[in-house]
Amino acid sequence: IVEDHPLFCDALSITLQIVGGITSVRTTASIGECVELLREGALPDVVFLDLNLPDADGLDGLLRVKKAAGEAAILIVSSLTSPAIIAAALDYGASGYVPKHSQRHVFQAALDAIAAGRTYLPEGFVLSDHGNARPAAPTRARLESLTPQQARILSLISDGMLNKQIAHELSIAESTVKAHVTVIMRKLGVQTRTQAVLAAQAARFDSLAAR
Repeated sequence: IVEDHPLFCDALSITLQIVGGITSVRTTASIGECVELLREGALPDVVFLDLNLPDADGLDGLLRVKKAAGEAAILIVSSLTSPAIIAAALDYGASGYVPKHSQRHVFQAALDAIAAGRTYLPEGFVLSDHGNARPAAPTRARLESLTPQQARILSLISDGMLNKQIAHELSIAESTVKAHVTVIMRKLGVQTRTQAVLAAQAARFDSLAAR
């Protein structure tokens, strides 16, 4: 289990032992700790991974864990339930996605699906409906067309900041931030802020995979 909230981590550990009959559970609070543990010891059957971790930038934590986890299934357990985020996580190799507010039987269903070699999807989520929710990685030319200020604003958007917060952080007018956001989306070829964030994440993943 990779989770930085101790109470939820303990609750999930107990849940897995009750519904899944799992007798061996190891826990870490960060991607770095998880990768180090995976490299030092026996690989697990399943990794339960939160997306909101101190040392994870977007979905790159998933990519790092998957590279270190061998054949282990990666099940995302997150409070983020956007169809675009779920589709992106599955696209980057997650074996399933369980919202954090789920009941015990949902975790049991997820474990059963993984054991049968299937992908587990949250109730009501249909992959074919959202398979194109994550835009393709922008080309190098599109990324390089961003000015340093625009790149900084995109990074702050990825951190979840609102326009007002970005304006305060950069000591510029909120209207200036809005103008930059409009230009950023046009340059990246997307229509929404979420798509811009996911496109930027996709580009970072591509560069990591090429190393």
